[in-house]
Amino acid sequence: MKLQIFTIFLAVALSDATNINHRHADIAKRQSSSSSSSSISSATATSASSVTTGATSTASSAVSGASGTTASGTSTTGPPASATWGTSFPPLSQISSGMPSEMTQPASTTYAAGSSPTYYSAASPLPSPFVYSAANWPAQDKVPDTSSSEVQEWLKELDGFDIPDIDQTVDGTCGSSPAAAQNASARGWWTCGGWTRDTDITVCPGKKGDWGLSFDDGPGFYSTKLFNWLSEKKILATFFTVGSRVIERPDVLREEYMAGHEISVHTWSHPHLTTLSNAQIVAELGWTRKAIKEVLGVTPTTMRPPYGDIDDRVRAICLAMGMVPIIWTRTPSGFSFDTFDWEIPGGTVSSNQSFAQFNAILGNASSLNDGFVVLQHDLFEQTVDMAIGYTLPAALSYNPPYNLLPIGQCNGIPYTNMYLESNVNTTFPYPSNSGTDVDGDGSGEAQSKSGSSSGSGSSNAGSRQISSTSSIGLLSMAAIAALWVAAF
Repeated sequence: MKLQIFTIFLAVALSDATNINHRHADIAKRQSSSSSSSSISSATATSASSVTTGATSTASSAVSGASGTTASGTSTTGPPASATWGTSFPPLSQISSGMPSEMTQPASTTYAAGSSPTYYSAASPLPSPFVYSAANWPAQDKVPDTSSSEVQEWLKELDGFDIPDIDQTVDGTCGSSPAAAQNASARGWWTCGGWTRDTDITVCPGKKGDWGLSFDDGPGFYSTKLFNWLSEKKILATFFTVGSRVIERPDVLREEYMAGHEISVHTWSHPHLTTLSNAQIVAELGWTRKAIKEVLGVTPTTMRPPYGDIDDRVRAICLAMGMVPIIWTRTPSGFSFDTFDWEIPGGTVSSNQSFAQFNAILGNASSLNDGFVVLQHDLFEQTVDMAIGYTLPAALSYNPPYNLLPIGQCNGIPYTNMYLESNVNTTFPYPSNSGTDVDGDGSGEAQSKSGSSSGSGSSNAGSRQISSTSSIGLLSMAAIAALWVAAF
């Protein structure tokens, strides 16, 4: 990005963490099924008290080195905070929308073109360092124009797939679309009732105690602070990245990828996807996928819908474009493994409430037979401080401690299959001899390992090839993509 543009964004971040130019300007407005403060209060009232039974002083150990009051009311002591908090984290009670901001940190390591990750041999080398040009990208934090040549090329990826004819919702919330909410089960709408399909990744199956660690909305101005903490602890995570942020902080994304963190798609402008047209959904996914490819040289095969707002229409488009949806865990009773950390910068939830919600997650997790996926964020300073100062230390100090893993890894999916270019799975993404046109320039340059070897003479090419004249229903798509999830 040009220096002038970066300077503007940096100045905005330092002046007011809640006014960064991003889609969370309306952060207080979320779907009622997962974001109300009352749901936090009721959940923590029934669950938080049981957490300390299985924890080694979870709340107190999580706040060691800080001072203030924990969500459970326990008084803690520690060194006083400086005006900018130094390089540590503030007392829990002082993490708020109005907290003073510390200096942001650039990526600590830069990587030259041609560098390759060491954690898997099939990795593509890094392309040349990304240089931002406004003429080549949509406006940041706005749904991209669907008339562009790139979007028109990406729309061709839907050819041959039966995209369900499901009405768009008003604003992605249950209350504004009562008819859709009433029919949520049939349309597979996760927002209202937590309805999922076999293609959705929502847990870490088979091993109790596995924690699918993920962070949404970055790379942000404080992602490096989180990255450094994770590196010190030798912990890897999945980063669901927003295209508008990728082009803003490409060096941070490269550092995350090179360290072994999984990188996934989280749309261009962070809208409720069920509110968009088919073409707009394609644009949101396509531009983010393109941005990641230009920065890293790889194309993710997974995505997360903002707010978890997905239904069968959105699902079908994601799958047709080669991306498996990843959400987060909900218990059968409806308890969401959402920390609500994203509501702290907007002032709708306090840090104490968020930490109480996290403790409730720990309590609910102990009752699950599988591992689980938790929703956290790295866009804001407040969410990063909550993670490295409180929530993650609480998870690590739990008795027994949780096993924090990237979501692909906790699902048994090898790094190779997290990216199209190194994917060796023969069922998903759908292999094509012509490749995937990630750049939107009319040529299918991104080729999976499974597709690159499937010429017309291959014995199984016909069974894996989807022609533009064929039609594959959502259930068939679900079966194919579910094989990708279950193959390992």
